[in-house]
Amino acid sequence: MLTQTLRNVERDGLLTRMGTPTIPLTVEYELTALGLSLVDVFLQLKRWSDANMDEVARARRTYDSRTC
Repeated sequence: MLTQTLRNVERDGLLTRMGTPTIPLTVEYELTALGLSLVDVFLQLKRWSDANMDEVARARRTYDSRTC
């Protein structure tokens, strides 16, 4: 599953993949300029998650208590 996801991300132009013919095969990934343009977006999402995770956890507990 991870391999397929990485191939899809490569297909989308967000990273490059370089394989080295070693045993076992060595594969390196690098973000492209397009991939790097998402770094600030992901950092903002992480900050939001850090600030709101307690509230999300409370909402999950409330939901789970109603549906059980």
